[in-house]
Amino acid sequence: MEIGITSFVETKPDIQTGEVMSHAQRLREVVEEIVLADQVGLDVFGIGEHHRKDYAASSPALVLSAAASQTKRIRLTSAVTVLSSADPVRVFQDFATLDGISNGRAEIIAGRGSFIESFPLFGYDLNDYDELFEEHLELLLKIRESEKVIWKGGHRPAINNLGVYPRPVQNPLPIWVGSGGRQESAIRAGLLGLPLMLAIIGGKPTDFAPLVQLYKKAAAHVGHDESRLKVGAHSIGFVGENTERAADTFFPSTMAGMNRLGKERGWAHYDRSSYDAARSFEGALYVGDPDTVAQKIIHLRKNVGVTRFMLYVPLSTMPHAQVMRAIELLGTEVAPRVREEITKWEAETEKGR
Repeated sequence: MEIGITSFVETKPDIQTGEVMSHAQRLREVVEEIVLADQVGLDVFGIGEHHRKDYAASSPALVLSAAASQTKRIRLTSAVTVLSSADPVRVFQDFATLDGISNGRAEIIAGRGSFIESFPLFGYDLNDYDELFEEHLELLLKIRESEKVIWKGGHRPAINNLGVYPRPVQNPLPIWVGSGGRQESAIRAGLLGLPLMLAIIGGKPTDFAPLVQLYKKAAAHVGHDESRLKVGAHSIGFVGENTERAADTFFPSTMAGMNRLGKERGWAHYDRSSYDAARSFEGALYVGDPDTVAQKIIHLRKNVGVTRFMLYVPLSTMPHAQVMRAIELLGTEVAPRVREEITKWEAETEKGR
């Protein structure tokens, strides 16, 4: 069971002062967060790609590379790479470079992305949203398979037996498919035998269990080994020494972030009752003391089948020291509890067969 962190490297206004930190400062902070995550034994750190003023990381591979030489064990991934609007050749080159610098710790989580700013920025038509993703994923996988590439598609110039370099340390370079819960995404990942990363940010996480079963069924249908499939979950949360204090600390920035996005997307107003309902045991918000957060992750593993859990913190701007403390607690207290209990549960399950 892998435990890690996701960051979108946000630079939204401070909820107390209204001040906005520079992109440069936030980028330096997130490198410190990755280094700490490695030191406290977390398994993976993911950086999300965005092309907006309130997010600093338009190039996850560059941010992760800045941390690669300062870390030893932690895996470094995008979360996600907006593949529909990115050139697959460049994506592969960037992450193969990261893989070399980190000596084999790079990964890609490829997705469509929930924001659309990158499409006009890079000259893509939103009407081709799904078709672009399918075509670019096909090319990315072809590049992964072979040093020399022969490929032709509908949205990008053809490649006629050209090499793509550098080649990664890992063979193959891990490529996950990110999904917000669409059946089509789960089926595609299953048919391709790729790991599936689910964004579980609302509702009841255990409701994703049928989607995971659909993913595995699709994989088995074409002969992939179901036991080798990986399923991840990315969920919002925060860890503190005390559950109520953690909840009170994380609420203001979460409410601000949710309502800022809500204005863009027509969501209902997010308030404390919404927040408290989401952090209940069956809710999608992982907020509390180490035992509370650990038990929710264990519940997710047992009932949905995830093999990786990534805590997205913070949702909006929070003091760097608070984020660092949450990462420390996740690594030193939550992760060991989860791993220990899951190991026991798996042993008991195997013994009972």
